[in-house]
Amino acid sequence: MNLHALRPWRTIERRTTRQVMVGDVAVGGDAPISVQTMTNTATTDIEATVEQISACADAGADIVRVSVPDRASSKAFRKIVDASPVPLVADIHFHYQRAIEAADAGAACLRINPGNIGALERERSVVDAAVANGCSIRIGVNAGSLERNLLEKYGEPCPDAMVESALAHIRILEDHGFSEYKISCKASDVFLAVAAYRDLAEQTDAPIHLGITEAGSMLPGTVSSAIGIGSLLWEGIGDTLRVSLSADPVEEVRVGFEILKSLGLRHRGVTVIACPSCARQGFDVIKTVHELEERLAHIRAPVTLSIIGCVVNGPGEAFMTDVGFTGGGKDAGMVYVSGKAARKMSNDQMVNHLVELVTRKARELEASDNRAIDDRQATVRVDGTP
Repeated sequence: MNLHALRPWRTIERRTTRQVMVGDVAVGGDAPISVQTMTNTATTDIEATVEQISACADAGADIVRVSVPDRASSKAFRKIVDASPVPLVADIHFHYQRAIEAADAGAACLRINPGNIGALERERSVVDAAVANGCSIRIGVNAGSLERNLLEKYGEPCPDAMVESALAHIRILEDHGFSEYKISCKASDVFLAVAAYRDLAEQTDAPIHLGITEAGSMLPGTVSSAIGIGSLLWEGIGDTLRVSLSADPVEEVRVGFEILKSLGLRHRGVTVIACPSCARQGFDVIKTVHELEERLAHIRAPVTLSIIGCVVNGPGEAFMTDVGFTGGGKDAGMVYVSGKAARKMSNDQMVNHLVELVTRKARELEASDNRAIDDRQATVRVDGTP
């Protein structure tokens, strides 16, 4: 049940942008907001890197970035591209030759700041390689690595400095006749990042890659990213995103989808609505939710499930979900299907039964004629129409 599509006050009007391609993934325009992550294995360890990319793809990653810092990594990257189930972005910093090698090896996109790679001839050679290989470019501005002249001009990283840097890199690409680029303006400070992205969105129609960089470990990084990325998405800014966590890249993908799901921008997997539990609970809510999330993690269809410990809010929440369970006493509760009470169920049988119901609902969605899974289908259009 897609609640975000039922009420006009849930609608987000996305900013209108050009569209670029990262392999077969469209970014910008009316394309769904894509979720990215980055490998943290040694690129020269081909087997480990491909395994991590595949795990991220299974979690829903549309695009994965891989660092290509040296010649050995370039050689490995070609084999990684051949084995990858999703388009890859080659992360390049200063060495223009690595960018050319990555484009020739099949990178779908280069993450590079063209102003950092040296002379005009080097910029031209990277653009030529990108064009020849059908490769897009992401300009990646970061508050922690701003150009020295901008730090001297502004005294510190600030939104004006970050946007000036971004526009300077854009001019380089456009002077070379290249327009297949997207851009990011990241900072670890949420206020700085949001302000920079807002200013940038007014200055360009390029697709914008969102992120709060170096956000931290799982809990604080998730909170900072949800606030920063979420507020921008709510304003309609952002065409692709990466949640940067000191954690397994798979967790970055999961958090990215949870942010999008919370705003009704994409729906993938089971959304669990659960109470925090209290003395009224008729069963162990926290333990039950944890077990259900583990057992339903493989499902990709957009199914909603409510797990509420008592009848105070339980029936109301169940009315708005595909499947629900509400505690009604010491040993049993009520199962709901499509918002309606279906049957009483003992607490000790409840988890297995809910897994069966959710799995059945997922299969129905997968088999339906209109392909109700909207894994790659945004629930709002660029013009704001639900």
